[in-house]
Amino acid sequence: MSMLTPPGMGGQYRITGDKYPRMRPRRRHARLVLSAVASVTALGLVGWGTLQLIDVFTGGGKEAAAAGATACVKQAAASAKPAAGTSAAVLPKPAQITVNVFNATTRTGLAKDTADELEKRGFKIGDVGNAPAKFDAKVKGTAVLLGPAAALRTSLPVLATQVTAPDQRTEAGRKGATVDLIIGDAFKALTPQASAAKALTALSHPEQPASTTKKHC
Repeated sequence: MSMLTPPGMGGQYRITGDKYPRMRPRRRHARLVLSAVASVTALGLVGWGTLQLIDVFTGGGKEAAAAGATACVKQAAASAKPAAGTSAAVLPKPAQITVNVFNATTRTGLAKDTADELEKRGFKIGDVGNAPAKFDAKVKGTAVLLGPAAALRTSLPVLATQVTAPDQRTEAGRKGATVDLIIGDAFKALTPQASAAKALTALSHPEQPASTTKKHC
């Protein structure tokens, strides 16, 4: 009797041959295991999502709202700051500006009359007379405002409020703070005092542009 013959068979049933039967795992059992793992994973994800929603509508939502409010406050503060270069502190008052008035036209007495009017408006008057040779009879516009490089953002804009469409220039290497008003052929008179005062106020206190987009905080 072969050693592979089950006991009690009496040799009636005999296993012969050189190959043994293979024991294959049941596929159905594997599917059940995979299904169980997938179910547990899905339940875990659902539970995590639920906790996140609860956090948003309770403590987490409050923290997010507080952070958003803080950001809005910072943004509003930044918007309220004046634009660079528009601060009134950098602009001198007329009484702090000395103006030389020169006549580059053929009209007699124009420099003196203009200087007198500027003095009434608060400006200090320096030299008054005919324009230098490089400007004499060569200014076709209303006027040329000439000063040192530092005056381009200070004295010249203030003086420009008194003249219609002047040509503002700087002179390299020029010393001091005095500026020149060189009257040209198109000059008729200084800007009306009310209009000049309004322009000076707008220059000293520029309005911030209104935002076209409404932001909710």
